[in-house]
Formats: sequence, structure tokens, C-alpha cells
Amino acid sequence: MASTACELKLKQYGDDSRQTLVEVQRYDRLQSRYLTTGDFSALQQMNIEYAMETRTLIEDVLKIGEVNDPEINSKFLSFYQDTTLQAIIAEAEAQYANMSDINTQMSDAFKRLQKMIPSLSIPVVYSQIGALDQSVIIGNNSIGISLDKYLGEDFAVYRRFYSEHQRSQMTRSCIVPDCLSFYLLSMFPLKDYESASQYQRDLHIGKIMWVVNKAMKKKVFATKFTDIAAKEMEKSSGKSIADMLKK
Repeated sequence: MASTACELKLKQYGDDSRQTLVEVQRYDRLQSRYLTTGDFSALQQMNIEYAMETRTLIEDVLKIGEVNDPEINSKFLSFYQDTTLQAIIAEAEAQYANMSDINTQMSDAFKRLQKMIPSLSIPVVYSQIGALDQSVIIGNNSIGISLDKYLGEDFAVYRRFYSEHQRSQMTRSCIVPDCLSFYLLSMFPLKDYESASQYQRDLHIGKIMWVVNKAMKKKVFATKFTDIAAKEMEKSSGKSIADMLKK
């Protein structure tokens, strides 16, 4: 799924003023304003400042039409008038009124990643509100966080659609490791994925998770394949992490 984002985005109000390596661009706030009040100025900002994010959301995530459709704005607004989606918007904006903790965690993790993989570029990160579709959208050096997928395992709406295990992975603490995992997978896809065995696929994911654990400085992911990846790295101490992920 392709998405690009301009790095010269104005910082939205209400977040920590300290400088961080990564700051989540609050596209979701403009989105919420338009979808709950019909504020046309918010829609204009979405289309001007976040043109590609808006296109990706409408065309690729929600799949409700094309952004150049003369009726798309009303379709977009109508789509979110569903009572469940309105509840999701309200909950997302309440829980994520401040994302300074996410900014700090993401910045610290990417600093460590850059030490491990010097060639890795720092992506633009933005937040949006989907419709319980993808959790993380990866595009052209950008990461989109769908806040609707991280409202906590006790969020009432989730109980209607997700198992207990699924809900346990839909929490605020999962945002940064998920972003790192999907971003690394986009940078280091498994070669010949279609012809690869299930073991090779699982091992590749295990390597990605092992790197994310290192970047987070804690064992976020604990699977048989992260353990295998750790042993491989010990055996290949002369190899770079980038080389290991390219295998």
C-alpha cells in the first residue's frame, strides 16, 4: 500500500514541546473534526497538508471511491456516521489526546535501530482513524498508525469482533513494536516469498521481531523463531544485522 508524506507538516497542538527524532503527525485530529462536525476547514487541511494520507485512507484503506470523485467528501463523511465508528472516533481522540509517550518511545527505538542498521532512514509517522481495517499502513518512507486498532483490550466494541488473544494485541503498548515490525518488513522483505517454505517465512519474521526486541530494549516478542534468530546472530557475529535480514 503506497503512501507518501511531506516532512514539513505543522506540529499539531497539545503535544509535548520537547524535540524528538520522531513526532507523530496528528492527521487524526483533522479527520475527527471533519467527521464529527463537518468542519470544512478541517477537510481543506486534510486535502492540502495530507493529500497522500487522505488518498491512501479513502482509496486503499476504506475503499469507498477515488479522491477526485466530486461526491467523495460527502461519501467520506457519510461513511463515518455509523454509530460504531462515531464511538471509535470519540474513544480514539480521548485516549490519544496526548501522544508524547509514543513520540519518545518511537524516537528512542529508531535511534537504536539506526545504530544497528546505519542505512535505515527515519520515516514520517502519522496517526489516523480507520474502520477497524489495517493497524499500520506502510508507504514511501511513511508509517500510518490506525488508532482505531489500539483502543485497549477492554474497549467494548472490540468484544463484538475480536477474540481475547486478538484484543490483547490491540493496546497502546503495541503501537511502537508494530510500527517497527511492519517498517522493517517493508525495508527487508523475504526474498522469493511465494516460493519460500513456511519455516523460512516464520524465521524471517522471527529475525524482524528479534531486531525489534533489541530496538525496544525489552522482549516484546517471545517466540520459538525469535530464539532461533538470536542463536543465528550469535553464530554470525561478523555479519551485520542488515545482512542477516537480507538472507
